[in-house]
Amino acid sequence: MAEIAHTPPRKNRITLYILLAMVAGIGIGALLNNYLDGSPAETKESVLQPFSLLADIFLRMVKMIIAPLVFSTLVVGVAKQGSIASVGRIGGKTLLWFIFFAFVSLLLGMLLVNFFAPGTTMHLPLPDATEGVVAHAALTLKDFISHIFPTSVIDAMAKNEILQVVVFSIFFGIATAAIGEKGAIVVTVLDSLSHIILKMTAYIMNFAPFAVLGAMAAVIGRQGLGILSTYSLFIGEFYLGLFLLLTILLGACWLVVGRRTGKLLGHIKDPVLVAFSTSSSEAAFPRLMLELERFGCDNKIVSFVLPLGYSFNLDGSMMYMSFASIFIAQCYGIHLDVGTQLSMLLVLMITSKGIAGVPRASLVVIAGTLATFKIPEAGLALLLGIDPLLDMGRSATNVVGNSVATVAMCKWEKALKD
Repeated sequence: MAEIAHTPPRKNRITLYILLAMVAGIGIGALLNNYLDGSPAETKESVLQPFSLLADIFLRMVKMIIAPLVFSTLVVGVAKQGSIASVGRIGGKTLLWFIFFAFVSLLLGMLLVNFFAPGTTMHLPLPDATEGVVAHAALTLKDFISHIFPTSVIDAMAKNEILQVVVFSIFFGIATAAIGEKGAIVVTVLDSLSHIILKMTAYIMNFAPFAVLGAMAAVIGRQGLGILSTYSLFIGEFYLGLFLLLTILLGACWLVVGRRTGKLLGHIKDPVLVAFSTSSSEAAFPRLMLELERFGCDNKIVSFVLPLGYSFNLDGSMMYMSFASIFIAQCYGIHLDVGTQLSMLLVLMITSKGIAGVPRASLVVIAGTLATFKIPEAGLALLLGIDPLLDMGRSATNVVGNSVATVAMCKWEKALKD
């Protein structure tokens, strides 16, 4: 599911706190920038270091949960794929739809971020630990393929090698499903583990306002208020991308059901608004299911396709992942050739499937992807302050994408009533 929370009211408070922290961080950063103007670089860094530390702690906690979260959620998801095999034709069509539009979303994000290049004005220095990363950012196809397969899953988890963890998890999940009843015990344990990790994620996200304050204060303190123009451009360009993605999705819906597309929008407008205002597509789920049935979709197909879509079909979030990952590389002046960027799309498509139900899942997936391509994960701090604003748009887009997918499956299965 897209950026969700188990308790929406608390999520709303956290979002408010993040926005307040962003404003406070901008104010503190502006004061520090003015105060430190003309000071030696060493003095400036020593003053700003405590603020940077807040963001560093948050990023470390996010990275701490990546490997166990991917492993537990992906194994459970793969082990339960027997239900998809049982429905055969519908499951195959549904997954092909999801894969196609996931690629469309990722590719659109890649094209737009390369066209607008919003990160090129940032000119951020590389962190000390990543000096020389520019020369090694591009992966050859041979390196990429060989890197996918781990020699040790323990080593892969320790280093947060996200793709290697995914490969092990897929094999583990298939084997778990193959042994039947004995494997069900493992699935139950890992399902409980995934819920524990999700709870940990909720705790970690409570620290986000402090990280936002520190990140914004440090960035503004170093760069000055002029850097805010880059943020406004980033937000505007991202929402333009969402508009183009929605146009593509609704165009596909028009090809399937024609003029009934307008009627569908009338039915799902409330769930979309709920997702947008709460930044939670899960909050819109019950009403969305009801409205799709009122539109004429068969209950059996809705109850199958829609939950599957909430795990595998995150069109808005997918576009954000490619847009944001390349944006961070641009901020550090790291050039990624076309082959490397296409490899990144593949990584994002695979890794996003295992942790779709994580609050602010996009940040977790992006963190793993940045590490895979030797891009400083510290760049995530640049997005923390504006993530709530972006979260609203991508959650609403996820709802539209899942609605269109469900309607298309019903139409093709002749299960769409007038």
